[in-house]
Amino acid sequence: MATSAYLKVEHLSKTIKNQPILKDIHLSLHKGSIYGFRGKNGSGKTMLFRALCGLIMPTEGTVEVGGVVLGKELSFPPSVGVLIEYPGFLNSYTGFKNLQMLARLNQMIDDERIRESIRLVGLDPNDKRKYRKYSLGMKQRLGIAQAIMEEPDLIILDEPTNALDSDGIEEFKTLLLDLKARDKCILIASHDKEELEFLSDEIFLMENGKIIDHYHLMGEEA
Repeated sequence: MATSAYLKVEHLSKTIKNQPILKDIHLSLHKGSIYGFRGKNGSGKTMLFRALCGLIMPTEGTVEVGGVVLGKELSFPPSVGVLIEYPGFLNSYTGFKNLQMLARLNQMIDDERIRESIRLVGLDPNDKRKYRKYSLGMKQRLGIAQAIMEEPDLIILDEPTNALDSDGIEEFKTLLLDLKARDKCILIASHDKEELEFLSDEIFLMENGKIIDHYHLMGEEA
């Protein structure tokens, strides 16, 4: 029996300065699945992700997450981890300290969970280097750690493997498949077709603010 969708998007459109950015988007996404979004720069992927996590409000249509309509009952999804564009942290603090300060906002996790999240992305929680000393790959790994550390039900990642080396990409794939097995609803935008097809159960193709096609990969060989 099919379960009801965790994330439902109906007639989502967004216009900025009289320019249509998103156009009549419909989605019905479930927990325990990974959804890939592919398209050229400017196709609308990042703007769609911003709308799904409540960072922008639609001009028309609705976004419903876990039975809650964004903008009416809540401004943001009740349980979400997000990495959109480049991660931003405080340069003068360590990676651990940055995540510790973020964790204090919701007070959902302890220091050991923060350390575990840092290890999961291949970083050392005891590294005393300040964030400003991090390489681009380390910054990206820390961004992924902050998105997953509170074990959210909805995980939205925009180009998450940017600046990761081959080992980092393989570690990321393993991490994401583990999160899927733990019943998370995961959305990824990437230019890498092979990477998306390895990870995703369903892929959506975007162009000019529209979803122009989608296809399922469940049951296929990776």
